Amino acid sequence: MTNYFAITWTVKPGSEDKVKEAFANYGRPDHDVKDADGNVVGKLVSTQVFMKGNRIVRAIEFEGSIMDLAPHMGRQPAIIALENEIDKYLEEPRDMSTPEGARKYFMETAMETLINRRWDD
Repeated sequence: MTNYFAITWTVKPGSEDKVKEAFANYGRPDHDVKDADGNVVGKLVSTQVFMKGNRIVRAIEFEGSIMDLAPHMGRQPAIIALENEIDKYLEEPRDMSTPEGARKYFMETAMETLINRRWDD
């Protein structure tokens, strides 16, 4: 079964082109979601990023648990590099240096799924 997760945040007005460039140039994470021991426990199916003005929405489609996906993504060099790059453009600073800081950020920016329809449902 596929799951979805989305977060939203804003960047400083005037930084939109730099943020677009950062997303256009970042690498791919490992799509096999692995636990701390390296066991495959899920799959990163797709990622979409949307921007309107200085508002960004990142939506992720995945198989497995968000509790496995989040730490997996936090270990990915491509994601770490992207997050470090966009940090300087965020309107509201965040602390991603600790699991508690990352958890707080995701809880504050996570979007509620209202509906998910597929053609084959």
